[in-house]
Amino acid sequence: MLFRKSIILLFIFGALSCEQKKEEAQEVAPPAETWQFSIDGAFAQAEEQLLLAVKNYPDPTLFPRTNEKDGKVQLVKWNDWTSGFFPGTLWLSYEQSNNEALKAEAEKRTEALEENQHNDRTHDTGFMVYCSYGEGLRVAGKEDYKPVMIQTAKTLSTRFDPTVGCIKSWDWGAREGWEYPVIVDNMMNLELLYWAAKETGDTTFSHIATTHALTTMANHYREDMSCYHVIDYYPEDGSVRNRNTHQGFSDDSAWARGQAWGLYGFTLCYEETGDERFLEHAKKIAAYLMNHPRMPEDKVPYWDFDAPDIPNAPRDASAGALIASALINLSTLVEDTSSKVYFDFAKDIVKSLASPEYAAEPGTNNFFLLKHSTGNLPGDKEIDVPLNYADYYYLEALHRLKKAM
Repeated sequence: MLFRKSIILLFIFGALSCEQKKEEAQEVAPPAETWQFSIDGAFAQAEEQLLLAVKNYPDPTLFPRTNEKDGKVQLVKWNDWTSGFFPGTLWLSYEQSNNEALKAEAEKRTEALEENQHNDRTHDTGFMVYCSYGEGLRVAGKEDYKPVMIQTAKTLSTRFDPTVGCIKSWDWGAREGWEYPVIVDNMMNLELLYWAAKETGDTTFSHIATTHALTTMANHYREDMSCYHVIDYYPEDGSVRNRNTHQGFSDDSAWARGQAWGLYGFTLCYEETGDERFLEHAKKIAAYLMNHPRMPEDKVPYWDFDAPDIPNAPRDASAGALIASALINLSTLVEDTSSKVYFDFAKDIVKSLASPEYAAEPGTNNFFLLKHSTGNLPGDKEIDVPLNYADYYYLEALHRLKKAM
């Protein structure tokens, strides 16, 4: 009898325990998945948001860059390094939608950047002009944009020093103790020079671009294929003074967007030149990123792969968008089995960025497309905010994904 009672009690408590576990599981179970990835759906959402953006930011000479700490939008002028991305994003949205209202706004906001063709105080004129005027030329055949782009390439070329073999990045580097700083971001400005060489037949432009890329390849990269952010050179002989960071966690860390700039830049250098050295370098960077043990499951990187607070570190959607766009491009340039690997990895990133976790509902997020980017965490600037260049490369990645599919 005692044995039977024990069995009955065990059965009752077991049943209660199972019911309790069932209730706990129900409490922590995620909600049913209702969102489904669609390229056209992502484009449509972006179009709606951008139409609201131009309505709410009507001055074509002020460009939405990010959110301030108080949550208000930060609007910048023509000479801010990010000024070309908002017009470029409008062009990319127009390319998909054929919405004439977007085209009209893209034209006005692009042409407000005309003075940058003579702006010799920054290396970022590639971003400022190629991502705006260049998109207008590509998407809408704006032939009248060519003179501005050619003059911009000439102005950018004046920052090249043949002794160093690089285009100088920042004129304010002296306050950091630098003499001739070159940042990996500068790889992105070479596309304008390659375009100008093809357009004008002047190989000086392409020579500068290729020399800069080779010098960067030699000095920016570590054995594991991560890269430094800033290389400071002795201008007298071109030797390396220091290897540092400005926006990464430490001099020796792998700042995520820096790794993405490099992947994108060396991929485009191979696309433009056919030089196998650039292809092999891009493939090694891709392998470093895709196989990194601290790459999150959704493949949108932490702001720095060596951030001490991973997995609680802020993400950088802009780095994710760049990596996705670069990998899709790289997948079209290789003919081995790695092509599908690159494409699938990039598609996963785009799907993450298009999800409600990162893509803002129209009317929210100060009318930026993406959430959760990080601009300069060490400088306590732009932490877990939207960034206009994240939006630009996100739409570019969507276009490349759609074309590749």
